[in-house]
Formats: sequence, structure tokens, C-alpha cells
Amino acid sequence: MRLSTRKTKKVRRMKEINDRRLIYMGTPDFAVPALKALIEAGYTVSAVVTQPDRPKGRSGALVPPPVKTAAEEAGIPVWQPEKVKDPAFLARLAQAQPDLIVVAAYGRILPEAILKTPPFGCINIHASLLPAYRGAAPIQHAVINGDKESGVTIMQMDAGLDTGDILARTVIPLAEDETGGSLFDKLADAGAQLLIRTIPDLFEGRLTPEKQPAESTTPYAAMITKQMGELDFSLPALSLERLIRGLDPWPCAYTFLDGRSLKIWKAGVLPDDPDAGAVPGTVLSADREGIRVACGKGCLILTEVQLEGKKRMGADAFLRGYRIPAGTVLGKNIS
Repeated sequence: MRLSTRKTKKVRRMKEINDRRLIYMGTPDFAVPALKALIEAGYTVSAVVTQPDRPKGRSGALVPPPVKTAAEEAGIPVWQPEKVKDPAFLARLAQAQPDLIVVAAYGRILPEAILKTPPFGCINIHASLLPAYRGAAPIQHAVINGDKESGVTIMQMDAGLDTGDILARTVIPLAEDETGGSLFDKLADAGAQLLIRTIPDLFEGRLTPEKQPAESTTPYAAMITKQMGELDFSLPALSLERLIRGLDPWPCAYTFLDGRSLKIWKAGVLPDDPDAGAVPGTVLSADREGIRVACGKGCLILTEVQLEGKKRMGADAFLRGYRIPAGTVLGKNIS
């Protein structure tokens, strides 16, 4: 009888939690798993807020954000304000009376008016172990810097940039061949699972928020740009190999061969420089195993490349159609 009573109370509590009104704010692929997890767990997502559709490709056709597509498939209303400070949007948000706003890579800093709207505030799914890697691109920077682990933090949002109290964290180890893309997928899924575990504790007051220090433990994780992908062969080969993995799949690391852009998709490190006197960027040899390039320290062996206007392919297949003599120097000003 007591067991039945406890079970009934637990079911009642979960129903009360699921009946609370949530609003979800997110834009890219990273934010989709968490939205789907909320839906599958039975939460009441009153609306989804995402960025406006943007033109893409040469045609300039408007393309909806991935979160918008997921929300529409689930029959959830979608709001796409141009500006989050727009009075009409803020009034609409207040009228919805959300108990909690969940944010994941929305792409805009939220004003205090939004942060104070729900009684349980706004929580953010951040793809790092805060206070490490505050900023827009924590995933790529973790790979580029050679970290052994990363993770997801659920944070109570405040007026600062990723500075709010930590509510929950989960740690994800990085594989030796981890790329920005593979870690992106792992953290998106981990964030969704952590969110579902955290929300009931938040609503029932079982969390002990952890204040962050004023300073981050790592440099700011600035937004990734295409220009970051150009390889500087005066750097150590190990640093360049990490950069190549961190920028896969976008924007992709690259150099120039005979004046044409050469994307580098995969590479390895040879610690012993066979020609210590070679100018960084010099091709030392090119065969079926790869294209060996002198660096500031060590040697980089390119094993998967893509020449401008061509398909992505392994070095062996590439060299069957494109000869690279030893002594060729890779780089923008070389033709």
C-alpha cells in the first residue's frame, strides 16, 4: 500500500513538472537534440524562439534554422524576432508566462527583461566545462588546444557572457582523432541528456548552484572564421594537426598549391624532422603514404586533401593525378 502511494506521488510530481510551461531558444544543429529530448520527455514547450531564416548559397534562397525545422515537425509555434529587445516580442514572451526558458546556442545575448521573465529564470546549455571556454566556439577551441576532455555545463543565465551559476556538468573525454564535428555531435547529445536530468531537480529545488570565478580558466573561445584555417607552417606540426581536426568540418584548414586553394582534411605528425634546414611549408616528399611538409618543429604528413574545384580524396589518389615535386613550397604567395 505504501509502495503504491509513493509511486502515485512520484507520478503526480512528474506530471506537475511536465505541465510547467517551457520556452526553448536555439538556432543551429547543436540545439536540436535538446529540443527533441524535451518533447520526448513530455514537457510542455509552448513556443520555440530561433533566428530568422537566412539566405544561403549562390541562389540566396532563404533557409530555416535547424531548430525551426525540428519545432515545426513537432507542431510547436515558432517565433523568429529580428531583435530580442523588440518590445512586441518581449510582450509576447511575457504573455506566454513561461515557468522556464531553456537556451542552447541561440546566437544572441539575452537582455535582462527576458532573463527575469520566467520564475525559474533562463538556463543555458553551454558546450564546455565552465569556467573554461566562455564564448561562441568552445567546441573547436577544445580540439585546437589539444584538451584531453571537454563537456557540457547547464548554467543559470545572468547578464554576463557565460558567467552564471553552474547547475550541472557532464565530462566527455576527447578521442585522439577527435574533430570539431565529432565533438559537436557528442556534446549536443550529452547536453540533451543532462538537461532532462537537471530540469526536475531545478523545479523541485534540489540543486546547489555553484558560482563561477570572475575570470575564465582559458582564453575566450572566439567565433571561428574562415581565415583561421590558413596553415602557418612556421608553427609546430602538432599544433597544425590539432587545428586541422578542430576546423573539420567547417571552415576546414587549408593552404595553397600552385596558387590554388588546397583544403587539408586529415594529417599526421612526424616528430623527427628529416630536413631540419628546410623552409617551413616545403614539401619534403610526396608518395602514397602522404605529402610530408616541413614545419617550424617536426613534420606534417597530409593524408586527405581537396584541391580547389576537385573532390576530397586520400593523398594516394590525389597524387596519381597531381605531381608534387620535393622542394615545392606550400603557401599563399607561392605559385
